[in-house]
Amino acid sequence: MSHSSIDLAHAAPGAVPSLFLADGPRVVDFIALLKPRVVSLVVFTGFTGMMLAPGHLHPLLAAVAIICIAVAAGASGAINMWYDRDIDAGMSRTCHRPLPAGYVDPADALGFGVVLSVAAVTVMGLAINYVASALLALTICFYVFVYTIWLKRRTPQNIVIGGASGAFPPMIGWAAVSGDVSLASLSLFVIIFMWTPPHFWALSLYRCGDYASVGVPMMPVVAGARKTRKLILLYTALLVPLSLTPFWLGVMGPAYALAALVLGGIFLGLAVRLWATTADAAAKAMFGYSILYLFLLFMAMLADPALGTWMASAEYLPSSAASGL
Repeated sequence: MSHSSIDLAHAAPGAVPSLFLADGPRVVDFIALLKPRVVSLVVFTGFTGMMLAPGHLHPLLAAVAIICIAVAAGASGAINMWYDRDIDAGMSRTCHRPLPAGYVDPADALGFGVVLSVAAVTVMGLAINYVASALLALTICFYVFVYTIWLKRRTPQNIVIGGASGAFPPMIGWAAVSGDVSLASLSLFVIIFMWTPPHFWALSLYRCGDYASVGVPMMPVVAGARKTRKLILLYTALLVPLSLTPFWLGVMGPAYALAALVLGGIFLGLAVRLWATTADAAAKAMFGYSILYLFLLFMAMLADPALGTWMASAEYLPSSAASGL
């Protein structure tokens, strides 16, 4: 749900369904606390890790695991919004969020996030396995304590180190099925870990004034736009070969490798363009494509087995026809 839709709901209470309370926090406000757009990508990468893992998980348990990942990600977002409500109020991009806008009481938001976090980790441990549960707890703690509380307001490396929290979901999905952590699942972690800095630095380039106004030391604020563009290019250049790691480990086939090279080539091209210009349009294009890139890359992982079978069949059929002649 976008911030504009939240604003519209508050501006026109008569148009809001009756399930939303008129005199206090409403369902829509608590949903907004969960950062549903961010959660959707987290859930998708977690689902991909689950589908790629060796072994089998009953569909009902797989659904439970996915729900736990989604709830934990949303709960982390709610706690993040609680802690960052002061700086969110000073940024045009975030000032309409439920807490700075006054739609939800801070104590309610914190309690909401904590209860959901505990519930997600507990259910994951009891219903799935303790490895996945431990990874889920680590993800929440890393995002809340390491990124939000410790790094975000102290260092321009905030998103480099803190971004690890967003890289855990495919490992969690993998562990939910296999009960372990492997090189293959670590390779998925590394891809998202390397993707995160160029993704967020592109955003911070054209939102630099917002971050500067509230004292958040994002890279463009501290090091300047030129160095940030150079770092984006560097991280993107490293990401492209690293995205092939699942192929080199034998987890993915040539269809995935081809998709990774094409998607990475476009990403790298946008990074080169961004490095060569100061226009906000280039940063916005980089940020927008970065989301599409990660989605399509993980989609290629899911599609790779089917594509591989199709390619093998395409190679087999002509030879079979020839032998028949």
